[in-house]
Amino acid sequence: MKIRISSSCPFNLDLTLCCGQAFRWSKQGEWWHGVVEGKIFKIRQIGEELEFENANVDFVKNYFGLNEDLPHILLEISKDEHIKHAVEMFKGLRILRQNPWECLISYICATYKNISAIKQMLFNISKKFGEEISFNGQKFYTFPTPEKLAKATTQELANCGLGYRVKYVSETAKMAYESRFDFEGLRNMSHEEARKELLGFPGVGLKVADCVLLFSLGKFEAFPVDVWIKRVILEYYAEHFQKEFVKKISGKRGLSNAEYEKLNIFGRKYFGEYAGYAQEYLYHYERTRG
Repeated sequence: MKIRISSSCPFNLDLTLCCGQAFRWSKQGEWWHGVVEGKIFKIRQIGEELEFENANVDFVKNYFGLNEDLPHILLEISKDEHIKHAVEMFKGLRILRQNPWECLISYICATYKNISAIKQMLFNISKKFGEEISFNGQKFYTFPTPEKLAKATTQELANCGLGYRVKYVSETAKMAYESRFDFEGLRNMSHEEARKELLGFPGVGLKVADCVLLFSLGKFEAFPVDVWIKRVILEYYAEHFQKEFVKKISGKRGLSNAEYEKLNIFGRKYFGEYAGYAQEYLYHYERTRG
């Protein structure tokens, strides 16, 4: 099947899948392959046309955020020359609507790891505890359910390369499974309500919660702060903070919850209701500019 895109609905598939928001997509030639909601599908972009297999149009539009008015969003977040430059470079990058359960475990695993290591951990988990599916003669694996991970032993999880994250993944899975937690229901909550619910899971801090809010639940006001965003703020937006605060966090690798919240609140107020889009454009710009 195919979808036509245009300048009024810009989209760049490669940017969207390479910008660090999702970890279980792979590119083979000009085709991207991903397992989403228990099903494998492939997709490619040729000019202003998306071609895909094993998915319907509505699913593709929802997953890739094609129903969002991206030109309006980018106009809204373009508050200064720095963000305008990032927007110009990466116009067409869109925020995905990932499965919130998979997104939650992905970002618990993502703490203090680079993208290649995160991908390997998630592949190991999926191969060990997910279901094998075949597509065009290749093997893929669904992401395991809360029940599957809840019943896994700590040694089995450790064998997937999770390190200290074993405890958090195991306890979060048990909590989600035993409570029959309604992840989809978070979409209908306010940003603050959904954030509070996510923070109740073991191993979920402010950054992980904000990533899940942004990359799976469509809460575009979420503004995750990691080392890259901290660097951006210190380099381009330091004048918005007291000098003592800037000096204090400049010399630290991590952030306290209070320090994180200060940067997070700044991002949300400064960039507005689409702060999460600003975050992703600035994040990708900072990661790729050197």
